[in-house]
Amino acid sequence: MKVRNRRSFFKTSGYGVSAFYIAKTSWAQSSPGDTIHAGVIGFRGRGRGHISGMLGLKHKGVRLSALCDVDNNVLKRGVSDLAKKKIKANGYTDLRKMLEDKDLDVVTVATPNHWHSLAAIWAIQAGKDVYVEKPVSHNVWEGRQVVNAARKYRKIVQTGTQSRSSLAIQKAVEWVHAGNLGKVKISRGLCYKLRGSIGKTNGPHAVPAHVNYDLWCGPAPLEPPTRNSRSFGPIHYDWHWMWAYGNGDLGNQGIHQMDIARWFLGEQRLSPEVWSVGGRVGYVDDAETPNTQIVYHSYGDSKLIFEVRGLPASAKDRKRPQFMGAEIGVVVHCEEGHVLVSNSRSKVAAYDKAGKEVKSWSGSSNHFENFISAVRSRKPEDLNAEILEGHLSSALCHTGNISYRVGEPQDPETIRKAIAGHPDAAKTWDRMIDHLKKNNVDPAKSSLTLGPALKMNPETERFIGHAKANKLLTRDYREPYVVPMIG
Repeated sequence: MKVRNRRSFFKTSGYGVSAFYIAKTSWAQSSPGDTIHAGVIGFRGRGRGHISGMLGLKHKGVRLSALCDVDNNVLKRGVSDLAKKKIKANGYTDLRKMLEDKDLDVVTVATPNHWHSLAAIWAIQAGKDVYVEKPVSHNVWEGRQVVNAARKYRKIVQTGTQSRSSLAIQKAVEWVHAGNLGKVKISRGLCYKLRGSIGKTNGPHAVPAHVNYDLWCGPAPLEPPTRNSRSFGPIHYDWHWMWAYGNGDLGNQGIHQMDIARWFLGEQRLSPEVWSVGGRVGYVDDAETPNTQIVYHSYGDSKLIFEVRGLPASAKDRKRPQFMGAEIGVVVHCEEGHVLVSNSRSKVAAYDKAGKEVKSWSGSSNHFENFISAVRSRKPEDLNAEILEGHLSSALCHTGNISYRVGEPQDPETIRKAIAGHPDAAKTWDRMIDHLKKNNVDPAKSSLTLGPALKMNPETERFIGHAKANKLLTRDYREPYVVPMIG
């Protein structure tokens, strides 16, 4: 377990072309004036939280001055809702026009995943500090370019992994890193979140006239949507389950728990080895990403194991399944006990080998406020979730998905034998199989995919000897929505 304090981390992090040193007076322009003008890009879903977050910081001198969304109905409603509160905000369909506003100091990005990196980089290049939602990238390479852009242009860039601002988790991580439960053996992330079928379509859907679909697709291919969406129309939300735009629940909800799990390990690099197994089971629909998945990251003696389950506890019990008291959380297995980070980010508890609680922590802080404080101080080390942290945790989701995507369907017995050399992973697999059976899913008749064990060079963030996997570290971008290489 590699543990560094925040200041030493910022002096030495960002290996390779991203290495940098932060001197006391070197970081970017002077602090903004009394009023920080903010703009929000994308606010049909998570972006509504960004709007309320910025409005809640009025006492900190923040003024919400601009909104941007490719859905004209959403945009008009957002501008109108602010006007009712006597707040005048300019509305934009094209984020490039919004970024031309020299009065904007900060921009927050809450678009679909495939836009996160490009929107962040364009905003940085336009002179803005940025708060970008998780995952910070759609693939590993572009996430690294956001880090490089933050370094090159000396901008404050916060990742939307709010758990980093949990006082409870901060204290628990420090306590574990101090060795109070011995060495961390496994840091386990859990994303047990019910995900129903999105149904089947008979062909492409028409795009509503009020949506600029060229802008919506951006870096992705300009292809008509071929998925149903249970309640949001053909383009909203269920893009999460399509590889062109989303990263499955591993990169949707799971990125929060992946980040916490890596935090407890104290690792500041991608894992040297990763493999994944899973499938989309229990129903047949248009979605592409797995709803049941195990990702195994090896850091030598310590492991990070991640579990995704989209099916309920059982066919009879429609609640979420649980493991050691958590549904969406992290269990840190140590030599002398374990730590449980449950669904609530504001409460964490540690237990000894007998299961007796020996320590607990509580409390949280405002993630947006932390961002604004760093914008004023011009010190990236003041951020709770600086962009490098977001890149590394997002990339762990991506590399797990890459193993899955380059894998092959295998029967359960073949899979069980292949992972037998990893006892903890084998136990996780056995629980996964039991969960499928409880949902009346026959594992032998399901399409379960076993991904290869991919070796990675953490310095270059490229796989060793696997061209197909390396191709998925980036994508073919569509002009003019091309993520630039930042040297």
